[in-house]
Amino acid sequence: MTNPTAAALIERSNRLGADPKNTNYAGGNTSAKGTATDPVTGQPIELLWVKGSGGDLGTLTEDGLAVLRLDRMRSLVDVYPGVEREDEMVAAFDYCLHGKGGAAPSIDTAMHGLVDAAHVDHLHPDSGIAIATAADGEALTSTIFGDRVVWVPWRRPGFQLGLDIARIKAAHPQAIGCILGGHGITAWGDTSEEAETNSLWIIDTAAAYIADHGAAEPFGGVRSGFEALPETDRRARAAALAPTIRGIASTDKPMIGHFTDADVVLDFLASEKAPALAALGTSCPDHFLRTKVKPLLLDLPATASLEEQLARLGELHAEYRADYQAYYDAHATDDSPAIRGADPLIVLVPGVGMFSFGANKQTARVAGEFYVNAINVMRGAEALSTYSPISDAEKFKIEYWALEEAKLQRMPKPKSHQGRVALVTGAASGIGKAVATRLAREGACVVVADLDLEKAQSAAAELGSTDVAIGVAANVADAEAIQAAFDAAVLAFGGVDLVVNNAGLSLSKPLLETTEKDWDLQHDVMAKGSFLVSKAAARVLIDQKLGGDIVYISSKNSVFAGPNNIAYSATKADQAHQVRLLAVELGAHGIRVNGINPDGVVRGSGIFAAGWGANRAATYGVEEKDLGQFYADRTILKREVVPENVADAVFVLTGPELSRTTGLHIPVDSGVAAAFLR
Repeated sequence: MTNPTAAALIERSNRLGADPKNTNYAGGNTSAKGTATDPVTGQPIELLWVKGSGGDLGTLTEDGLAVLRLDRMRSLVDVYPGVEREDEMVAAFDYCLHGKGGAAPSIDTAMHGLVDAAHVDHLHPDSGIAIATAADGEALTSTIFGDRVVWVPWRRPGFQLGLDIARIKAAHPQAIGCILGGHGITAWGDTSEEAETNSLWIIDTAAAYIADHGAAEPFGGVRSGFEALPETDRRARAAALAPTIRGIASTDKPMIGHFTDADVVLDFLASEKAPALAALGTSCPDHFLRTKVKPLLLDLPATASLEEQLARLGELHAEYRADYQAYYDAHATDDSPAIRGADPLIVLVPGVGMFSFGANKQTARVAGEFYVNAINVMRGAEALSTYSPISDAEKFKIEYWALEEAKLQRMPKPKSHQGRVALVTGAASGIGKAVATRLAREGACVVVADLDLEKAQSAAAELGSTDVAIGVAANVADAEAIQAAFDAAVLAFGGVDLVVNNAGLSLSKPLLETTEKDWDLQHDVMAKGSFLVSKAAARVLIDQKLGGDIVYISSKNSVFAGPNNIAYSATKADQAHQVRLLAVELGAHGIRVNGINPDGVVRGSGIFAAGWGANRAATYGVEEKDLGQFYADRTILKREVVPENVADAVFVLTGPELSRTTGLHIPVDSGVAAAFLR
């Protein structure tokens, strides 16, 4: 049963975290102090409930709280070894925990436990950080809030900051909170309602003051030629740039991308001050830990040609890597963690938008959201004063903090396909759906492409949120439709790494009954369709320079002379040879091309349900309901092939174990001797 104090804390946290004006995703923390019964002694005991490390206020539950004995936590003051060794105190929090379970205490636990208030909120609102990063933030704090809010100079989060705020509160009994220089805000109250009210008052008062007293054009005027392109042109240019930009961001390790062309981004990129402000980087630790210390900003107008932009991005990337290496070398010490990668996580293209990157889609999307927060912060600071973030030296201390490194090392090992984007055609049912499901389960972001958009979107929704999968329409016989599907893929996830040519249809007729229309339809969808999909895929894969996989779901019929099957089997033979041809042609780019030859997959198949099953059953003289067993009985293993068996083969072919395999066809047919490859 949840303690009433903890329950009220969770409700407050969820309300505060639900509104992005109050704090960013997974940013900030809240706490409450109260009494519970010690199950050992049966006596009352004072406890501190505080949001644990890595949680999000908007979705906080009881499991996300760390629970500590307040007496033990406050006794740590007596053994505190000083600011030079304050990191040791994080491990000491473990000896203050009460009960089992719960989240690990965060670095901000000291702030909540040492401040003499029953309820404490630490938040990262854009309006508050704008004051915190203004060059004259201390004076502005006094002007805006009077004696109700106190200025605290920048200090890295930790035990000493908790002591500082505790002393400030004791010295200013009239204060309801403080502005933390370069960082955010902290507020408190005797009740949960009072703490929430005080937090919101600071946030809203800062926002109102900026609105009422700020400059009309805090970013200066608009740079000619850097204005936003028309939406259609903008999205087309973004799709054309995305693979190259993802390759830039993934030089050191694979990244998933996110794109936004929100007005707040486009307006900033068109402004006179954008280059200088972007170079200063972000300030709030939550921001730059997600976005790196600064973005890569393309310094060409939106009217520049695609070729000019691509060439310049390559030059700027080389400069960015050299600059980041210099930043690391200037501030690293003998005990600093190794450099984690010198590629940008935020790439800004004037007139087009922002590309953000992370280990997965959620991280990439949130990185972009954080940079929007940073833009809002810069706007507020420039409106009242001059944006003045914390120094690179201080940023480095947090980015390469031993505690941050330890947190990274505790993260679970990535799944085999994490960081990869898969596009599967014909993926709303049958084999395609099974492949999409398996790849998503192994960590890939998946684009479910199907002729039926509604079914594609429904199948994608079954895999998870749009951070996991999206559904797109794709008539594989139409080059424009295929290009539109790939454009949607690269705008959703940054690029594509793995393409599965699965879309198909089947017509079971003997030669004399097969019409020219039948032949053309069969070849348009599978032979021509696979060619068009592979061509569009190759453009993206080559631009990314990350290698990749193209897999053809061919058939045992590509080598097996089945009866009454001329059009279908001929297209499958065409697909099988496309695998060999493309393996040779694309290998120089690190692109592997392989095929899978299933036997008839009856269960869950849209093709078999659409009439193919009835035709094949008639051909073999069996009941349609018995067709799966008929196929199984004629194999060596006597086992039916189901969609998941084909999906397993795709998983193995595209995983790390077969990284040196290309031009291969894998039979998934339970053993059809006549289809053995020779």
